Amino acid sequence: MTTQSDHTPLTTDLVALEGAPAEKNACIEFLLDLAADAGRVTDREQALNDLLAREEDATTGVGMGIGIPHAKSAGVASPTIAFTRVDDGIDFDAMDDKPATLIFMLLVPEEGGEEHLSMLSALSRSLMHEENRDALHEADSPERVEEIVLEAIDE
Repeated sequence: MTTQSDHTPLTTDLVALEGAPAEKNACIEFLLDLAADAGRVTDREQALNDLLAREEDATTGVGMGIGIPHAKSAGVASPTIAFTRVDDGIDFDAMDDKPATLIFMLLVPEEGGEEHLSMLSALSRSLMHEENRDALHEADSPERVEEIVLEAIDE
């Protein structure tokens, strides 16, 4: 159960350090299930449709081993970031053709346009730094991932 405020976009119950499927859409559903189980999603089917529509629109593989599937959705209760790692990587159609090993899913309520962009921008900026990517690869607990990500998006 989440021990922190529902206003915190990432909590330990939104982090899975293993067990993610190595296929893009299945991994997106895996992350969405974390968010749904954490009570962040009010309509899973709507949120999934919005995420997959965004994937069709443009790649969410940002390069450097990072995938950030994201969407604004009427099926989401509060701004949410879910995270997983996939050691062998997933093809997220990144510009650098490298598979994504660090996968973040960002979901915000439909009316959360500004918040969506600021979370996406802060996360993307922080992941440009190799030390942040390395720290996420080496994190040995959901608590450590939460600390790294929240620090990054608060900068």
